[in-house]
Amino acid sequence: MKKFLTAEWRDLVMANFEVDRELLEPLVPGGCELDQHEGKYFVSLVGFMFLNTRVLGIPVPFHVNFEEVNLRFYVRRETDDEVRRGVVFVKEIVPRWAIAFVARTLYGEPYEAWNMGHIRSEREVGYSWSRGACENKIRVEIGESLGVPAADSHGEFILEHYWGYTKRGEGRADEYKVEHPKWELFTAQNEVINVDFGYTYGEQFAFLNKTTPHSVLLAKGSEIAVYKGQRIST
Repeated sequence: MKKFLTAEWRDLVMANFEVDRELLEPLVPGGCELDQHEGKYFVSLVGFMFLNTRVLGIPVPFHVNFEEVNLRFYVRRETDDEVRRGVVFVKEIVPRWAIAFVARTLYGEPYEAWNMGHIRSEREVGYSWSRGACENKIRVEIGESLGVPAADSHGEFILEHYWGYTKRGEGRADEYKVEHPKWELFTAQNEVINVDFGYTYGEQFAFLNKTTPHSVLLAKGSEIAVYKGQRIST
């Protein structure tokens, strides 16, 4: 497979909410099924930095370093020789309209361009995104290192997904591989989550405005590679 994009994903803040599987079933691409951990289904609000971004090995001017915030959930697909654990995005928000346009037009990914910002210090990490009167933010204080999460733990379930799936209309789904080493986790303390989920992600997610996260995680991140996608049989 050919590498399409290389970058660094850094300072990943992940707020993870337990939800009913009925909420997610209509969004699952063909050929996949919902993934769960200990009988629980999750959506994750994830903010992070895209750094040193290159497409086909070439840096795109003014589009090398930027924030992204996404809402995602977890699926799996069985092939002849392995079980592929992956993610599906409800929406991905970036600050550059060109990135959003290309991702939507060429790859069917649910990208939008909003005003965005971030903070990063020795004590805290945070991301903000706004459009019109809707202002959202997620911020955490950095705690101690927890190392790489243990096998079969909640942290491993949230972090260790190496495939992405995109629903491209009825009867079509695309699959792409993401490559990175296992990530180090840190405790995330005194989190601030101020998000209008209904406005940002659709009314079916508005209940998250009043929902306490099952967990809030902070991952150091690493260099990553995204491989060229392909259509899968559904």
